[in-house]
Amino acid sequence: MAGNSQRRGAVRKSGTKKGQVAGSGGKRRRGLEGRGATPPATERKYHPAAKRAAAAAKAAAKSGGGSGGGRVAGRRNADGPELVLGRNPVVECLRAGVPATALYVAVGTENDERLTASVKLAADAGISILEVPRTDLDRMSSNGLHQGMALQVPPYRYVHPDDLLESARGSGEPALLVALDNISDPRNLGAVIRSVAAFGGHGVVIPQRRSASVTAVAWRTSAGAAARLPVARATNLTRTLKDWASTGVQIVGLDAGGDTVLDEFDGTAPTVVVVGSEGKGLSRLVRETCDEILSIPMSGPVESLNASVAAGVVLADIARQRRS
Repeated sequence: MAGNSQRRGAVRKSGTKKGQVAGSGGKRRRGLEGRGATPPATERKYHPAAKRAAAAAKAAAKSGGGSGGGRVAGRRNADGPELVLGRNPVVECLRAGVPATALYVAVGTENDERLTASVKLAADAGISILEVPRTDLDRMSSNGLHQGMALQVPPYRYVHPDDLLESARGSGEPALLVALDNISDPRNLGAVIRSVAAFGGHGVVIPQRRSASVTAVAWRTSAGAAARLPVARATNLTRTLKDWASTGVQIVGLDAGGDTVLDEFDGTAPTVVVVGSEGKGLSRLVRETCDEILSIPMSGPVESLNASVAAGVVLADIARQRRS
């Protein structure tokens, strides 16, 4: 004990220090660093703007996917398959006979009458029924509001405008076609297809750009007529109408201020009826291509008719003329 110079309780000093070291360890320096740009208000979930955006998205989903008459909530590529989301849109498309390749059902989805009906309709039609994780449907949809169901619809197969005219002229009857100009609502397109089929028309032509296309909404509105009536898509509608006119087909546009009244129009010859939108009407070049501009006489205070309604009125009168 006498040889040990270090007394009991003394702390031996060494090269390595123990315990807290002076300094912040870099915490203060890191605390002074910037945290980047402030996220937009719509991305901060507690901000009023973010709450308003979420409410608007929810309302849009309800208007599209929650009721039968709204827009189909889904995602669609330019020329790829369409994905119809939501229980009501899915079951209505299946009931209307919309062609589909697959019905997706999320695992653990609560069953109701719409799910049961959709599965039965898909099975009867030979459509593949796939049970997938809910996260898969979240990735497949743009907003995740799929209600556990999605229907994949393949892209519509359009015919060439030349083939459409050739088919109409080979039917043994005077050709009766409808061209749509500035029609952007697929429900109007579907309604026109239905009227053309109902009154003996041979097909519809639409522009390739700035026009409604044959989506699940249009197919459903047509009440299945899209399965029987060919639809062509023209790269340039004006040029297509000029080419058709050179074969002897009369091109007739519809406009409330037209010079020719429907009562005075002879529709027994091969005819193409050109319908513009309710707001924009016929575009200038298309209007100049028309041989005549028809107006529908009306006795009431209504200034104009919906595009699909106007097309139906004219087609019905042409069908009456051809019957008599």
